[in-house]
Amino acid sequence: MAKVLMRGNHVVAEAAVRAGCRYYFGYPITPQNEIPEYMSERLASVEGGVFIQAESEIASIHMVIGASMAGGRVMTSSSGPGVSLKQEGISFLCALELPAVVVNMTRGGPGLGNIAPAQSDYFQATRGGGHGDYRTIVFAPSSCQELASLTYEAFDIADKYRITVIILGDGMLGQMMEPVELPPEIPLKKLPHKDWALTGAKGRPSRFIRSLILDPLQEEEHNWKLMRKYERVSKEEVKWESYFTEDAKMIIVAFGIAARIAKGAIKRLRDEGLK
Repeated sequence: MAKVLMRGNHVVAEAAVRAGCRYYFGYPITPQNEIPEYMSERLASVEGGVFIQAESEIASIHMVIGASMAGGRVMTSSSGPGVSLKQEGISFLCALELPAVVVNMTRGGPGLGNIAPAQSDYFQATRGGGHGDYRTIVFAPSSCQELASLTYEAFDIADKYRITVIILGDGMLGQMMEPVELPPEIPLKKLPHKDWALTGAKGRPSRFIRSLILDPLQEEEHNWKLMRKYERVSKEEVKWESYFTEDAKMIIVAFGIAARIAKGAIKRLRDEGLK
């Protein structure tokens, strides 16, 4: 397949649509604004596509909850303080065991900070972020090609485990342009059936999805269920790329743009005889 030159934010949006995403709800914030801009036009060109620029980040994440409950493949995106506003909704998504993809093109903080690329949201993403006992799956791409492949895969992983997947990018990755090989578009009829989705009870028993569990013992068991799910994920879905590690005496662990910089540093150190 021929490669195309695309901006990172556009790559995320296009890969999402090709993965079967038909619902996007978001609110503008730099440096990820090209994602909703692209989705607003792209979803209008596909059958069943729904794009809404919500009145706030809080509203948009709760729209994600509704679309996911109904069985749709859904995505939102934001950055920095916008993701902070979504944390309650992300906690609800995980408590309700609803699949969704959340993109965080990180920027400098704390507070309003700035729009420069940063990695300071790492702990927020990898430790769940919102209140309660839960974890999300986090993909941390370091190139536009990885943005394409990991966003595409994120929807399958989210459906497989009924869990929220976070794409942890950064402002530099979202704005840079690289040649990308885009994945094929998945026909909607080939998406997995969701026998838990709330699609109307006509002709079948009613279904319920809730996060309010008043009995402490039931709540504890529910939390243990979420932890067991994450343990399974940690055994089956961990991904990494190694670079000159076979005979290394010191290994640098990095992600995103910093991982690309680390590769250059490792190569220079190797040239100087350090491993």
